[in-house]
Amino acid sequence: MSDLARDAQQYDADDPLAGRRALFVLDDGVYLDGNSLGALARSVPGRVEDVVRRQWGALKIRSWDESGWWTAPERIGDRIAPLVGAAAGQIVVGDSTSVNVFKALVGAVRLADDDRDEILVDATTFPTDGYIAGSAARLTGRTLRPVRPDEVPAALSGRTAAVLLNHVDYRTGRLYDLPSLTAAVHAAGAIAVWDLCHSAGALPVGLDEHGVDLAVGCTYKYLNGGPGSPAYLYVRGELQDRFDSPLPGWNSHAEPFGMREAYEPAAGALRGRVGTPDILSMLALEAALEVWDGVSVDEVRTKSLALTDFFLECVREYVPEGRVESLTPVRHEERGSQVALRCAPDAGDVMKRLIARGVVGDFRRPDVLRFGFTPLYVGFADVERAARVLAEELR
Repeated sequence: MSDLARDAQQYDADDPLAGRRALFVLDDGVYLDGNSLGALARSVPGRVEDVVRRQWGALKIRSWDESGWWTAPERIGDRIAPLVGAAAGQIVVGDSTSVNVFKALVGAVRLADDDRDEILVDATTFPTDGYIAGSAARLTGRTLRPVRPDEVPAALSGRTAAVLLNHVDYRTGRLYDLPSLTAAVHAAGAIAVWDLCHSAGALPVGLDEHGVDLAVGCTYKYLNGGPGSPAYLYVRGELQDRFDSPLPGWNSHAEPFGMREAYEPAAGALRGRVGTPDILSMLALEAALEVWDGVSVDEVRTKSLALTDFFLECVREYVPEGRVESLTPVRHEERGSQVALRCAPDAGDVMKRLIARGVVGDFRRPDVLRFGFTPLYVGFADVERAARVLAEELR
């Protein structure tokens, strides 16, 4: 046994989160793709069966009241709130991340002064955010300006209406400075919108503490909500009475069953709702969130950094020199919960071989191997094994 393998055993023995692994359905492999799709929580299948057989099958339409279907979007939003540093009553769950980005960004422009005619968007963002930002700009008559996050402070001006940024870069795992960038946006009189898809459930966010205006995020990555599980929209409490959603629906009406011709938005975060909630996936998510009971996000962050540190150490020790290059920052304050390795020219084939051997990460064109470290179920022995198998495949 190597020294690193012995270290891994000791780290796992000392890990306060090690017991959480038993709450998930995992095989004998190493699953390092929770930054794309989180593992299945053991509580979910039984809950879904109950929703289908009893709540839908037996109670039928009575479940909107008797099973709490109607209040699920805000109830589950309040479950997510502590994981992103938000007080209750500011998050509503529903729709996809893309739809919520559209709601948030158009809503942000409508919150800004009329003479502000420019939207800034993260030039390195996940492509959909850029597509939607372009559509929002056309819809609102604004100009779209892509800039890198580190260029935002210099790019801000009296023209800036809103800024859409990713908290963690999906390719490299780089963590951006949400507090300072939000402060810069506010100093310029603009509205800050954050995409939390690659940070929520992996590290502290501090939405309320840092005065973030609007935020969106998915729930199928580090929150383990399942494929296509609904996303969420955060609207800071002080802005809720002025938030004007571009997608007003009957579910966000002050009197949803009044069936009135004129739209009157509901109070609070509920005005972020649109249509009928997607109950099956939403209640699966609610069950999945139970794995967070009693867990501190700070504990998760501590383990996340330890896992990624250890993986980088194992890669340096095991992998032939010059075969891969880490794109993920070394500094903790700039790192999310994934490691991206440039592996040219055969990254795609390498990942296929890793998956065949039970080490599951993913590949991003043209030459990036991504490994996501979900602290609730990934252990240090997993990390050492993944690096060792990677080295074997690269020799």
